[in-house]
Amino acid sequence: MTDWSSWTTTGVIAGPGGVATVEVGVITGDLTVHTTWSADDGQALVAVQYTGASDWFTMDGGPAHCSSEAESRELHQAAVEAARRGGRATVPTE
Repeated sequence: MTDWSSWTTTGVIAGPGGVATVEVGVITGDLTVHTTWSADDGQALVAVQYTGASDWFTMDGGPAHCSSEAESRELHQAAVEAARRGGRATVPTE
């Protein structure tokens, strides 16, 4: 059995400079941020998409190590806040 958790925040307006992604570079505008955490390996992956679109893009800087579900939830919120600030936002490291 795999233990995992995920969080999704819609309607995140990226700040100036947007969010840096692995696949397509910087994206801007109205975004959805999604974090998936696996207890098996303690890794959290953060992805972003244009709200309402079907394609997801990996946020630069991940995956991030999170030792607990609570820590991964905090990472998700930090990633949302980073996206709102913009500046080529990446997965927060602290």
